[in-house]
Amino acid sequence: MNSATNISPVIRILVVDDHTLFRRGLIALLGRDPRLSVVGDAADASQAQRKAQELKPDLILLDNHLPGVNGVDALPALLEAVPGMRVLMLTVSEDENDLAAALRGGAAGYLLKTMEGDDLTAAIQRAMQGNNVVAPEMMSKLVSAYRGAASGVAELPTSPEITATPGDALMASLSPRERDILRGIARGASNKEIARDHGIAETTVKIHVQHVLRKLDVSSRVHAAIIATENGLL
Repeated sequence: MNSATNISPVIRILVVDDHTLFRRGLIALLGRDPRLSVVGDAADASQAQRKAQELKPDLILLDNHLPGVNGVDALPALLEAVPGMRVLMLTVSEDENDLAAALRGGAAGYLLKTMEGDDLTAAIQRAMQGNNVVAPEMMSKLVSAYRGAASGVAELPTSPEITATPGDALMASLSPRERDILRGIARGASNKEIARDHGIAETTVKIHVQHVLRKLDVSSRVHAAIIATENGLL
């Protein structure tokens, strides 16, 4: 058997940030992971669109505060340029309006520049597996944006991913271990982190996560986190 068939394809990344030193540092950081390959970088939205069309990356790491057009405003054009591409916001902004606008615009996640390098690479992997990833610090703000509770906050779009949450009866269908797993999801923890916290295997956590999503009738960890927060699990 050819072992090469078991090797996952390298994720091709475009880095978009107007700060040259940060761009270079991020490229160097990502370059340490053999599963990732930075194929290009850009300093503004128009350059990012040209590079995306030319390089066809699998994923873009996109800052929000760019000269000219903000990152969240550039999302539709970027996603149109490369169908199927994933975009992760990587920004200093903890504003829930920016968070809501990014998710509404089609971003696969919203991350903060204060995160650890290992957490960033794990988030990239989860995004490429079809998951939505949101910085743990932004989870409560995600719920606020979803509810539209704060004055002037743009609500997230109605979709199969963001809908009304179930009540106590559905939450009661979760086992104690599944509720622990759901708490971890709501904190933004990865499967590896949840496994470490509870002293169980990562593969076991993965199975529990699948059960939790199925019982809650949702398809993303982000929606599960909203349910957990609205039902007082945190």
